[in-house]
Amino acid sequence: MEIVLDKKDTTNASIKIRLNEADYQPKVTEKLKEYTKKASIKGFRPGKVPPALIKKMFGKSIMIEEINQLLVDSVNGYIKENELPIVGDPLPDKDEAEKIDWDNQKEFEFSYAVGLVSDFDYDLQALNIRKYEVEVTDEQVEQTISNLQKRYGEYIHPEESAEEDFLAGDLKAVDGDFTRDGVFLSLNRVKPEFRPQFIGKKKGDTITFDLHNTLEKPDQVAYLTGVPKEEAEKLTGDFTLTVTDVERMQPAVLEQAFFDKVLGPEAAMDEASFREKIKSNMQEIYVKDSGQLLLKQLKDQLVENTAIELPGDFLRRWLVTANKDITAEQVEKEFDDFIRELKWDVIKNRIAKDAEIKVEHNEVIGKTKTMIREQFGMAALGDEDDDRWESIADNFLKGEKGKNYMNVFNQVYADKVTGYILEQAPSETKKVRSEEFVEISRA
Repeated sequence: MEIVLDKKDTTNASIKIRLNEADYQPKVTEKLKEYTKKASIKGFRPGKVPPALIKKMFGKSIMIEEINQLLVDSVNGYIKENELPIVGDPLPDKDEAEKIDWDNQKEFEFSYAVGLVSDFDYDLQALNIRKYEVEVTDEQVEQTISNLQKRYGEYIHPEESAEEDFLAGDLKAVDGDFTRDGVFLSLNRVKPEFRPQFIGKKKGDTITFDLHNTLEKPDQVAYLTGVPKEEAEKLTGDFTLTVTDVERMQPAVLEQAFFDKVLGPEAAMDEASFREKIKSNMQEIYVKDSGQLLLKQLKDQLVENTAIELPGDFLRRWLVTANKDITAEQVEKEFDDFIRELKWDVIKNRIAKDAEIKVEHNEVIGKTKTMIREQFGMAALGDEDDDRWESIADNFLKGEKGKNYMNVFNQVYADKVTGYILEQAPSETKKVRSEEFVEISRA
């Protein structure tokens, strides 16, 4: 066997393989013997089929199968042994393959196109990273608790409507034949200047109003009338709403039952600890959001400031070949984003290699436990040292035929690389209010 790398330019090459009969025939002969022992052919006892007949019937297909496997192993082995910086997968030359005479040839030549990453340097010291510490104000905590009280509250039915109530009723056009029974109107959707005429209403009261002038947004007319937006625009003039019910959200009371519903049993035992826990949870959310913004900075700066050449035409062809449901047009539409992510992966892997970053099995287990605790709540399954955690994590990682393990492994890997970059790169920390952080995140 002869394997040669033909490098066409910085990012494109081909791997050429020449095979002679001695390279594949031993495996073919061995497989034919296995077939002879196991073959069940009418007219012959099991294991007594003449080898010549087996060869005539299966020899060609066995040879093709063994040669293909030899090619796969040889190409992958060559890439690994020579540490070729490939992207995508090797693509066989189909035109050459179609010219092969499998019935008569003894020697074969194959060619695989490969895409390479150009050599490149990165500079972590050139990064300009800004970390954000987001301040959670008492006003935000109060607003969050108020929203939670509404979410866990219950509806009551007062006699008269007030500012933020809901009116159920029957809607009818004053001039026209449009009617709709059982509509549900939130007074928050009514413009402030028209809201007084909806307040203080009881069952049986009738309110006359202009739909388009009264409601806050045009699409709310479509929602209230139950017709498409285009048709709703044609519903002009006055309408009447005959009230059939008044509903009001009664916020949950700040008591132990409410604390348990929001945070879990006994996570907070009084109002003060509840407020502190809510604030802490909000802070954790901002820490995660800040971490995502930090990661975006790393990716953007490293990708933009690191000169890497990639084999664009090869990658376009590989994407279409590797994904049967994707067209060339779809690839082209999303190609820039794909290249950007690929460059980040290439840089990240290079940094990991240079820093000798590795992921251990116990780190994958630890990450899995953390993920499960975050999903189901820390109090759900007791102490993290409980033996049940090991079993739960192990069962999860075995799921999806090993895909779960690789997903968690990649998360741990990415976290370790990102952590290393942050240790090496210059950075500054800035304290900001949440409103400012939201604006920065959107920029």
